[in-house]
Amino acid sequence: MSKNVSRRNMLKWGAASTFALAGSALLNSGGWFKKSAQAMDKHEVHNALKQDLHAGMKHGYDPGTLETEGLKLAREALTKFDYGKVSKTADGKTIREYEIRARENEVEIANGIKFPGWTYNGTIPGPTVRCTEGDIVRVKFINQSSHPHSIHFHGIHPTNMDGLEAILPGDSFTYEFEAKPAGMQVYHCHVAPLARHIHKGLYGNFIIDPVKPRLPAKEFSMVMNGYDLDLDGENEVYTVNGYAFAYLQEPIKVKAGERIRIYLSNLTEFDLINSFHLHANYFNYYATGADPEARPQFTDTIMQCQGERGIMEIIFPEPGRYMFHAHQSEFAELGWMGFFVAE
Repeated sequence: MSKNVSRRNMLKWGAASTFALAGSALLNSGGWFKKSAQAMDKHEVHNALKQDLHAGMKHGYDPGTLETEGLKLAREALTKFDYGKVSKTADGKTIREYEIRARENEVEIANGIKFPGWTYNGTIPGPTVRCTEGDIVRVKFINQSSHPHSIHFHGIHPTNMDGLEAILPGDSFTYEFEAKPAGMQVYHCHVAPLARHIHKGLYGNFIIDPVKPRLPAKEFSMVMNGYDLDLDGENEVYTVNGYAFAYLQEPIKVKAGERIRIYLSNLTEFDLINSFHLHANYFNYYATGADPEARPQFTDTIMQCQGERGIMEIIFPEPGRYMFHAHQSEFAELGWMGFFVAE
């Protein structure tokens, strides 16, 4: 913990040094100086990330192979789908039961950098909930934190299951609804102030598969997000699945010629949009992904506002290292960058 405190102090010391060197004219410049100090904070955080993650870098893109708990969780989040506990109704419908607990957890977002998160089941993002259109989804939500929370699922469901009512600390509530429509959904806390509850980490992907299965593919789940370390309303670190440079440090291995399907969402707070850009290739993008027969967008870059989501399908034509990252340079340099390695 002392290491984390020293990192935060370093941000403040960097801003203080700027004050000392700037002189009285800059001190009187008001908003311009404030903006410059915040940019310095981000620069200092980037330096801290580079110091920890980029030891032995080659051409700027080889941070080594240091294994951390945060990296392990980001790796698991790619392919860990929670299908729930399955049973059947009397008329043969599938029931899927899940248990999600709100907790306060310190989560590792880069080597040596911890974030005081509000989590679903202890991780940021929360579990990837998955089912099939028409299933009865039954989610027991238990609030084990010290703040009121809820779960708001995107999709079509009765309004009394919409997650607008806060569940108090120590209480529980069971959300139950028929899963529809098929496609890529998300879930998140909907208790005010929304910016705080979402920024702190209460969100995850919610996949509703179509009754007619999509074409076979190797599938991954990705949630784009950001972290405001000094609580100034601006993010200092950006990630996919919660850990900075996770897939730069440990590239995602795929096979050339194999269909790759990515369930992508954006739950970034404090920035209007986030984005995904793929190098040396194009992909098919299905916005929300409801209809696998729909004509996709064929592109190498897409943008998503908060809560927006979609499905990407990629075929890598030949072996090689294919970089992917946010196409906001700041986001990429502050953690949102990785590689696919096609073999």
